[in-house]
Amino acid sequence: MNRRIVAVSDFCDFAPPCPSELDYSDFHAAWSRMALPASGAPGPGPVVGGYLERLPLAAVAAGLADTAEVWSFAGRDDSPRDSAGLVSAAPAGLTRRVFRADGHAAPYGSADALAHIAVHGAPDILCVWGLGVNEALLDACQDSVIIYNSIDAPAIRIPPAISRHVDIFLTGADWQSAEILARHPGALCSVLPIGPEFASDITFHPTGAAKDYDVVYVAATQPYKRHDLLLDALAGRPGTRALCVVGYGHLTGALQDQARARGLDIDWVGPVSHDEVNALINRARVGVVCGVDDGAPAILTEYMLAGLPVLANAGLVCGRQYIRPDTGLTAAEPDFAAALDRLIARHATYDTRAVVQSKWTWPHSVGRLSDLIDAALVRHARKVSA
Repeated sequence: MNRRIVAVSDFCDFAPPCPSELDYSDFHAAWSRMALPASGAPGPGPVVGGYLERLPLAAVAAGLADTAEVWSFAGRDDSPRDSAGLVSAAPAGLTRRVFRADGHAAPYGSADALAHIAVHGAPDILCVWGLGVNEALLDACQDSVIIYNSIDAPAIRIPPAISRHVDIFLTGADWQSAEILARHPGALCSVLPIGPEFASDITFHPTGAAKDYDVVYVAATQPYKRHDLLLDALAGRPGTRALCVVGYGHLTGALQDQARARGLDIDWVGPVSHDEVNALINRARVGVVCGVDDGAPAILTEYMLAGLPVLANAGLVCGRQYIRPDTGLTAAEPDFAAALDRLIARHATYDTRAVVQSKWTWPHSVGRLSDLIDAALVRHARKVSA
């Protein structure tokens, strides 16, 4: 039997238009006419990519599942997808599927995904990230082990009607676990954020590149990422050369204008692939995380695997546990420029890659995840026998 693990991203390429619900029968008929599109080849592949890919691939590598998939949504019928869900480029051993979203905001519903599940079955393990999916999709996966991680700083970004279906909550800090347990007493809950804990030392590694930047910040240009703190620190340390790698966000142009107006030496790059991110961060001496109201960012341990010490905002609400004397510094905002100066001067004394490999790469974390899944399966069995 093919055991499947699916991670559902809350990404939708366009805001879904009306009508709010699409015709399930049409999707069901389409799925019934065809075999299940090819899934990732059974058996482990390399655990590579970003946070969406690494946990499912780690689960296959650890024997928790045979195949791994990542699902996301399309908001329009003319989005680049086929009638059976897009099977697009993905790391070896992983399949991506894109389903037509119903016409409402996240948490998403999808008559297309419901039809797929009805015809081809629910995954054995369903990982719901961020804003996730609606209750109808979770009802269709009631026999699956359902795992939730909010990704961003709010402890839980889905309403109680949806979160009550979750078997395992992965959090980024103890305060998040406490908030979840206040809503769902007795829930299986662990501080195991998918980004930094399922780090891939294949994807992120030293390249030996020349260090032609002092500091790098890999972050979306959105307000919560606090690029203003980096700009202020650079203004307080004249002559610092910085690189900003941008995935998405609406503030890129405004931030570039501010940097130019202040005479700051910043290059802006992106979006780029994970391999290119690794190549770029290797050109810097120090990586920074400037946000406060942020989840435990994956880039924390990605910087470290590339050999960089990290300077993080002391106010960061999730992920400060990864900043230790042997991995970097935290600093309050008024002290950020001075801390950056110290860390740049000492960057070559750190062996951050070895620290991450000993504690936070995916083989360590998937063992903890396996124990949680076993506990969830015991609870499922009790419900069946009750």
